[in-house]
Amino acid sequence: MTRTRTYPDESVGSFPSPPSTFEDRDGRAIEVRVPERFDGDALEDVVEMYVEFDPTDRAQGIPPTGRERIETWLEAIADYSVNVVASHGTDAIGHAMLVPDVDDPSSLEDAADAEWELAIFVLQEYQRAGIGTALLEYLLGHASDVGIRRVWLTVERWNQPAIALYERVGFETTGAESFEQEMAIKLE
Repeated sequence: MTRTRTYPDESVGSFPSPPSTFEDRDGRAIEVRVPERFDGDALEDVVEMYVEFDPTDRAQGIPPTGRERIETWLEAIADYSVNVVASHGTDAIGHAMLVPDVDDPSSLEDAADAEWELAIFVLQEYQRAGIGTALLEYLLGHASDVGIRRVWLTVERWNQPAIALYERVGFETTGAESFEQEMAIKLE
C-alpha cells in the first residue's frame, strides 16, 4: 500500500486501553468504552450526543447537523471505523473515531497497512475538563491494540486548543495549507 502522507520517524509510546473510568477536572466520573458494535443503543447514544452538539463547533463539515444526516454519517462509517465513547452517567458526552483512508474499506486486510484519519468531539459543556485528552489517549491505546500504526488528522490552523492537545499526546505537524494544519502520529 502506498503511503500518501508523511509520518514522524519515531513511534510514540504506549497509551491506556479502554474501558476505564476517570474523574475529570470538574469532579465528574467519566467512563470511556469501546462499543462492541457501533449500532443499536451504542449508535443511538452517540447520535443523541451529536444532536445536542453546538453546530458552531463543527469542523470541516462534521459532525453533520440534523438527526437523519447524523445517523447516515455514523452508519456509513460504523463497519470500518474504530470508536471510543465517553459517557457521564447514561449520556454519551464524547466520541473519538479512526476511519481508514482507503477507497474501499472492505478490502482492508491489515489495519497496520492503512492510514487512519482521526476525528474527536466532546460536548461543549464537558470541554476543558480533560475529557478530550483522555478520550484521545484511550482511542490511540485501542488503535494500537488492534494493530493500527499510522494516524493523521487535519485541524483548522486557528484552533490552538486542539493543536495543543494533539501535540501533548505526540502528534507532529506534517503539512499546512491556508486554513488547515495536517498532523500525524506513528504508534508502537
